[in-house]
Amino acid sequence: MTDVDSTELKRICVFCGSHFGNDPAYRAAAAELGEGMVERGLGLVYGGGAVGMMGVVADAVMAGGGEVIGVIPRSLRDREVAHHGLTELQVVDSMHERKRLMYARAEAVVALPGGIGTLDELFESMTWNQLGIHLKPAGLLNVGGYFDPLIAMLDRAFERGFVGRAYTDFLLVESTVDSLLDALEGYRPPSGDVWVRPSDVPTDATE
Repeated sequence: MTDVDSTELKRICVFCGSHFGNDPAYRAAAAELGEGMVERGLGLVYGGGAVGMMGVVADAVMAGGGEVIGVIPRSLRDREVAHHGLTELQVVDSMHERKRLMYARAEAVVALPGGIGTLDELFESMTWNQLGIHLKPAGLLNVGGYFDPLIAMLDRAFERGFVGRAYTDFLLVESTVDSLLDALEGYRPPSGDVWVRPSDVPTDATE
């Protein structure tokens, strides 16, 4: 039983840092992603913040007249980090509810460079794919090779017999906004049961 399985891409859920990082290319990529989404008529779902990379991508979509839906826990809103110029701001009671609503209101997810929270959101979405809760692609905008070590770790997990290749295939990795949006728009979910089985992973892996 899946959540939203539509293959028509209308909104993208974007995960990214609440800081800017130490390379101006990260901030530029966030703005470019927002602009690219507007050009294709795609709405944004994100964590509802006005700070860091989160604020940049939201501002870029709004500047182009696009739809921006923010989902933020009450505790963060009360710390005055919420963005108040959005199309819609949903205030929830917990981080768990935040992620659930973000996944439910978009047909794909994209991760920009970010920290622990960004990685948590990305991997939970991928886990839901593996469990068949939803069948939504996840995209990495690999700015300046930021995610190269993460990609290598996923390859290692496959080689060591912990992850089936079918589940890493949900992750679309591109270095430019246009190529990533093209990949997401062209994505079609797999048919049939996606639950992981021992036969899905290598049997000759070493400890």
